[in-house]
Amino acid sequence: MRTSSAIFAAVLISGAANASASTNLLTNGSFETPVVPVGGFTNFGSGSTAITGWTVVGPQASIVSGSFVSAGLSFPASDGLQWLDLTGDLSNSVEGVEQSVATVAGTKYNLSFDVGNQVNPGGPYGTTSTVQVLVNGSVLGTFTNSGVSGSTSQSWESFNTSFVASGASTVVEFLNQDPPTDNTNGLDNVALTGAAGAPEPATLGLLGLGLAGVGLCRRRRKS
Repeated sequence: MRTSSAIFAAVLISGAANASASTNLLTNGSFETPVVPVGGFTNFGSGSTAITGWTVVGPQASIVSGSFVSAGLSFPASDGLQWLDLTGDLSNSVEGVEQSVATVAGTKYNLSFDVGNQVNPGGPYGTTSTVQVLVNGSVLGTFTNSGVSGSTSQSWESFNTSFVASGASTVVEFLNQDPPTDNTNGLDNVALTGAAGAPEPATLGLLGLGLAGVGLCRRRRKS
C-alpha cells in the first residue's frame, strides 16, 4: 500500500508533467505586444527586439492589426487581435523573427504555428505563403499555405512539427520564403511545448522542491 508521501510525489510528478506538456514556452506567440494602430501595422527593422520576446532577423518584419484592409481584401488574425507579417513592408526578402527558449537536452518539443495567406493572383499579395522553420540555425522544415481561391479574407492553416533539444537553450526561427512580388506572409498562434511526460526547466525545480518536502516528511516520521 502506498504511503501518503508516495502518493503526494506521484501526483506532483504527474501534474508537473501535464503542465509542462501544455504550457507555451515561447513568449508572445500571438504577437499581441506591442500594440499597433487598429486597422494598421508597425514595421520593425533588423535586430529589433521591440516585438516582445522576439528578435527580427533580416531587413524587416511587421505586426499587423487583424482589422487591416487593403485593396478590398481583409487580413484577420488567427489568434487574438494581431499577427506577424514576415515580409515586412515591401522588403520581401529572407526575413523573419527568432526567439531563444530554455530547454532540456535530449527532450522532445512540439512546435505548432499558423501560416496566413491571401490568394491574390496578379495582385501584390501573391497566391501562397511559405514559411521556413529553423532550430539553432538548422532547417526543421518548410510549410506552405495555398489559401482559399476566390476568398477576399486571409486564410490560416495550422502546422505542427517537433525536434529534440541539444542543449540548455534553443533558438526557434521563422523565415519568409515567398518571392519578392508577394507582399504578405502571415505568422500567428505560435506555441512550443514539451512532449507529454517531459518536464521543462522550471518544472524540474518544482519537482525538486516537492520531492525535498516528501523527504522531510519521512525524516520527521522516523524521529
